[in-house]
Amino acid sequence: MSLFLDLVAVSEAVRVLHACAPELPTELVPLPGALNRILAAPVAAREDIPGFSRSVVDGYAVYAADTTGAGEAIPAMLAITGRIAMGEGDIPSLSRGECMYVPTGGILPAGADAVAMIEYSEEMGRDVLVRRAVAPGENVTLRGDDFRRGDPVFEPGRHLSPRDLGVLGGLGYGTVPVIRRPKIGIISTGNELVPVDRVPGPGEIRDVNTYLCYGYACERGGDPELFGIVPDEREALEDVIRRAVRSCDLILVSGGSSKGERDMCAAIIEEMGTVHIHGIALAPGKPTIIGTIGATPVIGLPGHPASSYVVLIALVDELIGAMTRSGIHRRIRTATLKTNISSARGREDYVRVRLEGDDAVPLFGKSGLTNTLIYSTGLVRVPESREGLEKGEEVEVILW
Repeated sequence: MSLFLDLVAVSEAVRVLHACAPELPTELVPLPGALNRILAAPVAAREDIPGFSRSVVDGYAVYAADTTGAGEAIPAMLAITGRIAMGEGDIPSLSRGECMYVPTGGILPAGADAVAMIEYSEEMGRDVLVRRAVAPGENVTLRGDDFRRGDPVFEPGRHLSPRDLGVLGGLGYGTVPVIRRPKIGIISTGNELVPVDRVPGPGEIRDVNTYLCYGYACERGGDPELFGIVPDEREALEDVIRRAVRSCDLILVSGGSSKGERDMCAAIIEEMGTVHIHGIALAPGKPTIIGTIGATPVIGLPGHPASSYVVLIALVDELIGAMTRSGIHRRIRTATLKTNISSARGREDYVRVRLEGDDAVPLFGKSGLTNTLIYSTGLVRVPESREGLEKGEEVEVILW
């Protein structure tokens, strides 16, 4: 087993996480259930969309050439031969000198190549006066303008949005192949922890990390399973980890990575599987454990909530992205650093910041405090090659 604080670079930790990420299976879900899921296979258009040429305005289907030179003083006069209803498909073709009324979205009759807007047209008995010339294709969506049959539409790994669901519906996909949600086991350890509905006694604190990790897992598209609070007793922790391994794709153990040179959590992982890393050049989050039991990754998180959450963002994001074959999708905002940030070369720092307009204001708080998690807007990363960042630098803020 690796010695505690035998530190490795964050880049090496990410490489290890990618290497030990289990591949999740694919499942078919009904279209409404695909929202916020990750697409597992490419999607192509099965047919031309739209399947017919149609009007994008209320107006009159015409031959564009019949309106050449039309204006207020000398309008084009066309014979109206019919009115097209929405959903109607069996309609006669149009001849030169004729027009047909067509609503927005209505099918264009054969022969017509444009639509004169109703605002610039006037019906006079059986004729229509068109007071503005139109060009071929004007006010018309042609068959296949949206997608041609066989066109690629979505690639695997896409996080499906409400807009995507609408497009999939238009393409005729009633079911969608997606990556199964990762089952994420969450274990909190520590004799000092008490449930949230209990008033802590001297030396006790309420369990924060269970709910921090639960919310994180849900936000990342996971299916969290809570295993509760486990005391600092080896047999109890072994039993819970065994149960979690049987049902979960990933296990997060908080509070078990900082108890000594060969702490209990790392020892249990080593006994059941492999400890790949114990100690990362990351601040906060240095004592993080990366291990596997069988094919299941087990991550030992620091007990301090702010440290734990930074590890989730900096490292577990990478693991879940690899498991779901989707990569990392973060919201990034560029800002100007308001004050200096100091760091040590060879260590990657994640500093909580609050956005004030275009400025990023660092919030320097101890890792055991939770207030900076709600007062901050996100994180600024200080690369391991830097000895800090200077006031006035342009930085990227990883938004919560």
